[in-house]
Amino acid sequence: MTLESAIGDVAIEENLKQFLLVLSVSLSVATLPQVFSWFRQIPYTLLLVIAGLGLAVADVRLVNLSPELILTIFLPPLLFEAAWNLKWSGLKRDLFPICLYAVLGVVISIAGVTLGLNQLAGLPLTTALLMGASLSATDPVSVTALFRELGVDKRLTTLMEGESLFNDGMAVVAFSFLVGLPLGTVTLGVQPVIQELFTVVGIGLGVGALIGFGISYLTQRFDLPLVEQSLTLVSAYGTYIFAEDLGGSGVIGVVTTGLILGNFGSRIGMNPRTRVIVSEFWEFIAFFVNSIVFLLIGDQVRFATLSDYFLIIAVTIGGMVLARVVSVFGLGFLCNRVAKSEIGLPQQTILWWGGLRGSVSIALALSVPTILGEREEIIATVFGVVLFTLLVQGLTTKPLLERLRLLGDQPLRQEYTQLVARQSALKRVLHYLDQVDERPGLDAEFCRYQQTLVKGELQNIVDKIHKMQDEYPNLRDFTTEQLRMELLSVEADTYAEFVRSGRLNQELAPLLTDILES
Repeated sequence: MTLESAIGDVAIEENLKQFLLVLSVSLSVATLPQVFSWFRQIPYTLLLVIAGLGLAVADVRLVNLSPELILTIFLPPLLFEAAWNLKWSGLKRDLFPICLYAVLGVVISIAGVTLGLNQLAGLPLTTALLMGASLSATDPVSVTALFRELGVDKRLTTLMEGESLFNDGMAVVAFSFLVGLPLGTVTLGVQPVIQELFTVVGIGLGVGALIGFGISYLTQRFDLPLVEQSLTLVSAYGTYIFAEDLGGSGVIGVVTTGLILGNFGSRIGMNPRTRVIVSEFWEFIAFFVNSIVFLLIGDQVRFATLSDYFLIIAVTIGGMVLARVVSVFGLGFLCNRVAKSEIGLPQQTILWWGGLRGSVSIALALSVPTILGEREEIIATVFGVVLFTLLVQGLTTKPLLERLRLLGDQPLRQEYTQLVARQSALKRVLHYLDQVDERPGLDAEFCRYQQTLVKGELQNIVDKIHKMQDEYPNLRDFTTEQLRMELLSVEADTYAEFVRSGRLNQELAPLLTDILES
């Protein structure tokens, strides 16, 4: 017993050292853009991949990636954070194209990769199907981070994130079914596939809704920010584990829980301050996990193995890119005709080229059973394709946005918002000075002097705001949109206060949404 305890302690210490090493490297990479301005041209996640590749060239292996590490530890918080921040109003508008891309897009992606590998590279059908399923999950973290930084249209971000959240679940379901083909545990047919799909997705939706609404109503009973923050973390991992144990999709479950808590639970059960605390907590968690995942993706590359399967990797990339063309532009055309989605060709082009592959694809490839002789070939191919999408597609997305004139005015908006914030802060300072000028022991002349200084600075800020509004008339629309969101937030917070005080037994539906939009 003593020996086992000693071995366990050594293992824990060794794992802790590895974890701290990975974290140290990730944080060092995070500081590079602040030291060298040139690195600001590269999204942070892609910078991590490049740093990992540098470690791989030097044959420095930090941690061995495993499917359990990615799917059970890393994936739930990443899914939850994205779903928490995804607004239902935007998702509802484009729910049809998002579901179409997530479901039929996965089928088209698998078919395109499978056809290319089977017909051109001569791979067995079962092996080609597993590669196609592994690479059908998109992971646009780098691209959406770039969108936010550059102020790209929010709708494009919603389309890309929404597709990714739902097609991750579809890809995992498809892979779980197809991995049984070479093992002889399942038979390929329409009825078994549909039955499996409805069972897995249904259980995931049910568990996610139960936990999401349960925690939403639970947090109405108290106002403890740290407890409510902890409950969201427990719900992310708990939903994934329960859904998987019941035979459902943990991915779909976590996405459902995140959407409910982010759009419903945070309104009826959390005050504005708590919502900010929870949102900042999940922003940190996403940064923390992504810092580790993308560094390890680069670090796990075996260049000798990639060169051995170069032809297969090239065929897979070609099949994947062409399948993505059919998926995005074909289904986009269908959405525009049937649902009047009005997704333009420039937006579709970014959706096509920005459909990167990442951690989910690698986790699925690593989870291929060891008894399959083609396992190493599948892993090497998936790693090669993921690297291509991250480095080639990821690094060329910004020039493509510029070429298609889809770049927003985020830097301008940030500068304007900073001026508005300073104006609000100085107004509060003046109001406070009015209240304390009669405080015993304070010189009234001193207070008046401070007021004069503050008023002078406030006038400078007001002049700058007016100048920006004259030079950039679109800022007035931005200000109007901000006010609209603030009014909606005030309405929702008021309903939540009535529910928490017991004067209402349920939250009222928003009244101002349709009025303000009209």
